[in-house]
Amino acid sequence: MFLDKVTIFVKAGNGGKGAVSFRKEKYVANGGPDGGNGGRGGDIIFKVSRDLNTLINFRYEKHFKAENGEGGGRKNCNGKQGRNLIIPVPRGTVVREFETGRIIADIFEEDKDYIILKGGRGGRGNAFFATPTRQAPHFSEEGEQTKEFNLVLELKTIADVGIIGFPNVGKSTLLSTISNAKPKIANYHFTTLFPNLGVVQYFEHSFVVADIPGLIEGASGGLGLGHDFLRHIERTRMLVHVIDISSVDGRDPYNDFLVINDELKTFNKKLTKLPQLVVLNKVDIATPEQITEFKKKVGKKYKVIEVSALIRTNIEEMVTEIYKMLKDIPQPEAMPTEVMEIDKRDTTSINILKKKEGYFEVSGGYVDNLIRSIVLSDYASNAYFQRRLKDDGILEMLKVKGATNGDTIRISDIEFEMLD
Repeated sequence: MFLDKVTIFVKAGNGGKGAVSFRKEKYVANGGPDGGNGGRGGDIIFKVSRDLNTLINFRYEKHFKAENGEGGGRKNCNGKQGRNLIIPVPRGTVVREFETGRIIADIFEEDKDYIILKGGRGGRGNAFFATPTRQAPHFSEEGEQTKEFNLVLELKTIADVGIIGFPNVGKSTLLSTISNAKPKIANYHFTTLFPNLGVVQYFEHSFVVADIPGLIEGASGGLGLGHDFLRHIERTRMLVHVIDISSVDGRDPYNDFLVINDELKTFNKKLTKLPQLVVLNKVDIATPEQITEFKKKVGKKYKVIEVSALIRTNIEEMVTEIYKMLKDIPQPEAMPTEVMEIDKRDTTSINILKKKEGYFEVSGGYVDNLIRSIVLSDYASNAYFQRRLKDDGILEMLKVKGATNGDTIRISDIEFEMLD
């Protein structure tokens, strides 16, 4: 089964909690804090797999979570970092945000790690919070918690050449004739239900050809199968437009040619700029008049080659012409990304809102980061919290917003009374 668009859920690993521990050694008086830091959570990483050419592996498995970092230990032992989760995908997979559709990454280069989500930072152990005046802190820091994200994976086949044309014009037969591909071939519409890839060998050189199925009139608007597969043409460097010049189905070859090109233009105007080789197939059962009439209409703008895929007429000439055209066409590049880091963690923003008279709420990334290291039941931790509010200018900001002595201040799930 071919699958080229799926929705999945991914979550990087949480950071491990910092440890609260104190040295207890027989000959060491007043052993100090030795709680280690928590380990960092694992990352979510996408990587090209040469063994995949479809997203079928994601049909049933849709939730992916990296390993959490381990908690810190005694004797200043840091927790183990969570294992990264590597998700293999076919080359050419585009990763988008589900809500906005923005491109996060184009999994284009082999042997490259695409880090989509970074694991949460580990919490600091109580050894970190020891000072000359606070020699025995009984608190540590929680590990950073990560969020789950909804992503869309969309496969855009990477091929040098895209074979296009109406159903039943001989595209699959042509692909099987010039390459190692073994597509399903039969004499009815929509035999090909997904793009077939084949490698064409031209002396010591080679190039990849894709048979793009299901293009009909209205494909760009959702009719037939073509709408689902037009995206695969966007990667190609050139197009081979196959025409059934024999008209055995009673169709007008020139009208078919115009219709397909119009569908490409409607779907993406950039496709009309791709170099296009026109291949007149089934010349063995066509009349000379049919061939001459068609070539008069398009021959000045496009290179036209007459072939018969069934009996292999002019196949070598066609392959040679494709190779010559490809030599002058640049290699495809990865799509530009619109957002590089979807889980950008804010640790500095401060928002102060007056909810009602005498009641203020402080929120933002600064608060979320600070709360991880606070244990209000611990005197030293509480004092550390109060000092941070003063030293970091939060109390002064509250005064500017109108807070006075006796007003209630809420930070996360903590409420306290303002005292000057």
